[in-house]
Amino acid sequence: MKKILVANRGEIAVRVMKTAQKMGIKTVAIYSTVDRLAPHVKMADEAVCIGEAPSNQSYLLGDKIIEVAKSLGVDGIHPGYGFLSENASFSTACANANITFIGPDAHSIELMGNKLAAKETVKGYDIPMVPGLDEAITDIDKAKQVAAEIGFPILIKAAAGGGGKGIRIVEKEEEFESQIQRAISEATNAFGDGSVFIEKFIGSPRHIEIQVLADKHGNIVHLFERECSIQRRHQKVIEEAPSAVLTPDIRKQMGEAAVRVAASCNYIGAGTVEFLIDEQLNFYFLEMNTRLQVEHPVTELITGLDLVEMQIKIARGEKLPFSQSDLAIKGHAMELRIYAEDPLNEFLPSVGYLETYQLPKGEGIRVDNGIEEGMDVPIYYDPMLAKLITYGKTREEAIELMIRAIQAYKVKGISTTLPFGKFVMENQAFREGHFDTNFVKKNYSAEMIKAGYQDEAEIAAYIALQKYLEDQKQLRLSN
Repeated sequence: MKKILVANRGEIAVRVMKTAQKMGIKTVAIYSTVDRLAPHVKMADEAVCIGEAPSNQSYLLGDKIIEVAKSLGVDGIHPGYGFLSENASFSTACANANITFIGPDAHSIELMGNKLAAKETVKGYDIPMVPGLDEAITDIDKAKQVAAEIGFPILIKAAAGGGGKGIRIVEKEEEFESQIQRAISEATNAFGDGSVFIEKFIGSPRHIEIQVLADKHGNIVHLFERECSIQRRHQKVIEEAPSAVLTPDIRKQMGEAAVRVAASCNYIGAGTVEFLIDEQLNFYFLEMNTRLQVEHPVTELITGLDLVEMQIKIARGEKLPFSQSDLAIKGHAMELRIYAEDPLNEFLPSVGYLETYQLPKGEGIRVDNGIEEGMDVPIYYDPMLAKLITYGKTREEAIELMIRAIQAYKVKGISTTLPFGKFVMENQAFREGHFDTNFVKKNYSAEMIKAGYQDEAEIAAYIALQKYLEDQKQLRLSN
């Protein structure tokens, strides 16, 4: 593989290109008109404008991307995450064009991309499942009966859902029918597929996922877990590895279960098996993501592996150079997603001109970044600008380093999730590991961050006053 086209933008495009360059592989960037000055465009060996700013006129144009790849003699296409990364048709189109899709085949993407199909696929592999109705709801009365049997509250979920969309919690039986109709409508609008199913709502779960790697020679390993419970709107904001609550025995059980999930669909490449864990540390299969995850850096830091490099080597047909017994966790890593959102105003999107944008540096600090000072933050794409990752010998060390890195991260012109990240790192429940996916609801309010700002302003004013008085005293003494 001598030349790779990265079918993405922003920080993940830059991330993939860094590894490709390290491996001596040429890179091709695609970009929309609004991204023409973006870092990933400057970094690539070649760059091609693929279309207008909206993603359906640029980054989602699979056929056009393949045309560009063929015209430039590209050997492989790396889809990153989002956009076409879990598009089975695009994977097939790459294969038909004799271009290697750096990811799983269409069969695995299709099976695991539909939550109902995924549940059906893993049924015979001894994978713990959340109680529920594992088929699309066509008979509302039957579904209501099942819901009553497993007990309210229950979750209604879109079969084709993802990214926290197409999920509704039903607290009482009398709300069931109206919520089903809304869920079907939402699923149809968001995914073009109105199929929904129901499962027991686990009230205080932790969201823990297992990274897997599978080669074309039948070898599958897991790279331990990532804790992804700090979320807003069912979407992750802070991740860490390893989890603060897993025992070695449960870690082993979950890892082996994840490997069985990968085996169930003949998986090839890097993938992630997601689980929910209840308060008694029982774990249940949630879904499989058939791509590189946003939060892959924390796994890289605790294992010493480059997951993009592993993806490329697997796609080239190479065997995994290690077995499960060779892998071990070393240290602790923490990640904060830097979203262009205002945590003081319901995490609403924040777009505009980046007057100041300076990254923190130092040992144990990594920033996967996709934007520069002087650029505009566009409204057309996911609001994630970068990821701030810290690594230490212990969880406490990684947290303290994250606080210092957040304070050194300078952004002016837009709002970001940096203040939220600092709030979480300083929160006692988080520091003690006592949290779940309801952390934001239970612990966070914008007023707390505002109060912190006020305290900082008061301290700054006090220091300034003391300095002024000291200067005045020196002045009097010298006269």
